[in-house]
Amino acid sequence: MDLPHPPELDPGFVPAELWVRRFETSVANSPGSTPMAVAIVRPDGSARRIDLEVLPHSGDGAARNSRHLDRLVKLLLWTRGGSELWIGGHPRLAQEVADRYSLTGERAFDAETVAGRVFQTPLRVVACALDEVPGSSSSSVALGGHLDGCRIGFDLGGSDRKCAAVIDGRVVHSEEVPWSPYFEPDPRYHFDGIMDSLRRAAAHLPRVDAIGGSAAGIYIDSEPRVGSLFRGIPPTVFDTEIRPLFRRLRAAWNGVPFEVANDGEVTALAAAMSLGATAPLGIAMGTSLASGFADADGHITDSLNELAFVPVDYRENAPSDEWSGDRGCGVQYFSQQAVMRLAGAAGIELAPELSAAEGLVEVQRLMGVGDPRAEAIYRTIGAYLGHSIPWFARWYPFESLLVLGRVSSGPGGEVILDRASRILAEESPDLWSRVRFVTPDETFKRHGQAIAAASLPRITP
Repeated sequence: MDLPHPPELDPGFVPAELWVRRFETSVANSPGSTPMAVAIVRPDGSARRIDLEVLPHSGDGAARNSRHLDRLVKLLLWTRGGSELWIGGHPRLAQEVADRYSLTGERAFDAETVAGRVFQTPLRVVACALDEVPGSSSSSVALGGHLDGCRIGFDLGGSDRKCAAVIDGRVVHSEEVPWSPYFEPDPRYHFDGIMDSLRRAAAHLPRVDAIGGSAAGIYIDSEPRVGSLFRGIPPTVFDTEIRPLFRRLRAAWNGVPFEVANDGEVTALAAAMSLGATAPLGIAMGTSLASGFADADGHITDSLNELAFVPVDYRENAPSDEWSGDRGCGVQYFSQQAVMRLAGAAGIELAPELSAAEGLVEVQRLMGVGDPRAEAIYRTIGAYLGHSIPWFARWYPFESLLVLGRVSSGPGGEVILDRASRILAEESPDLWSRVRFVTPDETFKRHGQAIAAASLPRITP
């Protein structure tokens, strides 16, 4: 596939948006194309429906149809999330999806993680008539933007706990406390650590009206379903001790309103509150790719928005994700893993014993002394971003793009944004004219996340 402005260190990159646009053009020009629909449905009945058309299902058309639907289903699982897939109007493609996303299929990880772990039920694929596919609906309650009263906001990271005391939107105390939760097998370690931070913050308030928090992972009704912070907890202990963790903390604080959300979502909320970003989509390029979205009203919703697992590169031999085993997903293009992968292509030899974080530090050092090989890495990531923004815009009505994380810090981050902006201006000028790039300032880094987290619960009289 000829690509305008290819990533210089990875010229084989096939942007998802470009692949899909060409597929849709083929469909429009092919007699016998078939209308169909796909819906992802949650246990509460809320759904996201996508209507589409596919090519006549034979030969090359069948292969392209299968590719298109497989990638679409994966995207719906990780952006919206649900436990049922309704596929209407094409029984053969429905069966392919059922096989591929079964517990023995090549997408078993996605089925087990999203349906099994997040929504606590096996993934069900329903083949049906086109008019039987559920329409889009939502039962979500918007979170965030509440600043009244005396609140505590916390953010749980892999190396520290950040916590702040907030009175009517004003931070009166904040601090970071080191901890090491990743491989801690004792759930009491987590409870006691969070409780310690809450008590420290409460000492600076006349009372506690509400508590809000953010952490990496997937949370449903403030309940952890998947979370890297708890990777050391055995599965059976996770279900009995970690899933009710925040309910127990709430009980310990006399049942005050208590909400916990994904850290990417809270970052997007913080951008809307502190930086004036309208409908921001946030992407944080760190150890992995964290992401979140706040709507035009400045609230976050209950969608998963896990762009680390969303396909952005449609070539068959794209880099594979070490966790899911799938190819072409966002984590390999917008994280420290991307930097490590591209270093070799740039001619930078990194010691094999270096972690991804240590490798990034070395690339940043080289960037700081003007090494052109390091700059090529950042230009390549910028090209990935420039070609992926239209793909994200297909699924999110964002008006601001918040870019943060260690990969985007320093002069390398400036190169990423410059390259992305140039490509977007040339390839999608309408989108470029209405999307605002937003980068956090020091005030945002210090207090924005804490204020946003504290604003999650609504205080009900």
